[in-house]
Amino acid sequence: MAGIAVIGAGMGAMAAAARLAVAGHRVAVFERGATYGGALGHFERDGFAFDTGPGLLHLPAVYRDLFIKTGREPLERCVELTQVDPASRHVFADGTTATLPNASRAGVLTALDEALGTGSGERWSALLGRAREAWDATRRPLLEEPLWADWRVLGRDPYPAVRRRGLFGLGRGKGPTTATLAEVARRELADPRLIALLESHALAYGFDPRTAPASAAVLPYMEQTFGSWYVGGGMRALADALYERCRARRVEFTFGAEVTGILEKDGRAAGVELADGRVADAEFVVAGLDPVRLPELCAGREPWNDGDVRPAPGPGDRAPARLTVCLALRGARPADAVHRTVVHAADRTAELAGVFGDGHDLRAPCARPTVTVLRPDDPATRPDDSHEAVTLTATVAPHGPVDWLDPEALEQDADRLVESAEAAVPGLRGRVLWREVVPPTDGGPVPGPALAGQDGRFLRPGNRTRIPGLYTVGGWSHPGGGLAHAGMSGAIVAGLIVNGDDWHGSE
Repeated sequence: MAGIAVIGAGMGAMAAAARLAVAGHRVAVFERGATYGGALGHFERDGFAFDTGPGLLHLPAVYRDLFIKTGREPLERCVELTQVDPASRHVFADGTTATLPNASRAGVLTALDEALGTGSGERWSALLGRAREAWDATRRPLLEEPLWADWRVLGRDPYPAVRRRGLFGLGRGKGPTTATLAEVARRELADPRLIALLESHALAYGFDPRTAPASAAVLPYMEQTFGSWYVGGGMRALADALYERCRARRVEFTFGAEVTGILEKDGRAAGVELADGRVADAEFVVAGLDPVRLPELCAGREPWNDGDVRPAPGPGDRAPARLTVCLALRGARPADAVHRTVVHAADRTAELAGVFGDGHDLRAPCARPTVTVLRPDDPATRPDDSHEAVTLTATVAPHGPVDWLDPEALEQDADRLVESAEAAVPGLRGRVLWREVVPPTDGGPVPGPALAGQDGRFLRPGNRTRIPGLYTVGGWSHPGGGLAHAGMSGAIVAGLIVNGDDWHGSE
């Protein structure tokens, strides 16, 4: 029974801790903050409650598997998990709206035809059909297995080439394309509203559609196929349930414990050193943090082999963050309100330039950014039925052009979100009792999930390091960010420790 030290109490780290504890290991988690859950933040005031991190769960099978493998109580006995239907409502720049059902390809096709015109649904469905091919080709190596040693194979985009019309059309290609998601959107969707629909999924995960590989089309495919799910009481309840599962499996947690060094003995990880001088010996160390920090914790030793996936974004890549506005509203939530509405930017070109840059530098923030409006029909989020809790989020640049430490600038940008959200909640500003603005600096940059293509630029560092006994877990490691991906990261790390570094994943 090995002793294992886990750095951080994010969802990926806790997923690994629970699985390792069930396998018979002694697991101790050291978290420098005051609580667990990582990105699954929560804010409460005056009887209102808000998620300040992910608002919905996709791929719930990841957490169902985790809870089944770590105890007798399945996930649904630990949290109230319900499908959100409709999955989303979209308000486009021209005022057109489309309401999309949950986990229904035929239903989405019909809804798009009715909202955007005949043929719209078929074009969208055809694109997601090709996205399914990319999903099938990369699901195991990107989500279920340790990162391949020959990771460059995943640098080729699995999104299939498409037959082009005209004299020089080459037909449907057998090899992968090198197109970006934006290029695929223009070529295959044409309608600017469908393009906005596709690109909004990339933006929500922190990707610039102008540089993201075509394989990013798996993001809407994943959501449309496996559905969108909400946890009663707010998504933070999922973190609570996982923490309690860890505690039930005798995982030890120490909060306010900053790890300042990873100890080595005889060439392998041997424990951690804390800021207060304490030392915790361990036979394995699992680091749930940005791998860029690992060299400083390893006394300057580079934990990555030559040729490994670089642990930091490449030149020109920007990891965006999220601006969140929590709104306490007077007045009941209408019966026909939709859980999630996406209000699309009036000028997507300006928005992308403000978040990612225009090829030279960041431009001013978009006057009307894409805003996601969450209105859960959940009594636990409001003091009574004559009030409503609404959360607004937008993807923003973490550093410039807005100084997020400037209270006035922060409030001005929050005003932009509220103004845009009026399209989803008519009369919104007149209903606001108070609001709480959560700046991007609170959560920091948001890592996106790993994607194949673009020569591996959208992959994350593998969970193994060249220091025996040291592993990385969480959104900055394989298979990347996102709530479901964090759970998969924990499963991969636990599999490597339990079965050895030659383990290739579940069969």
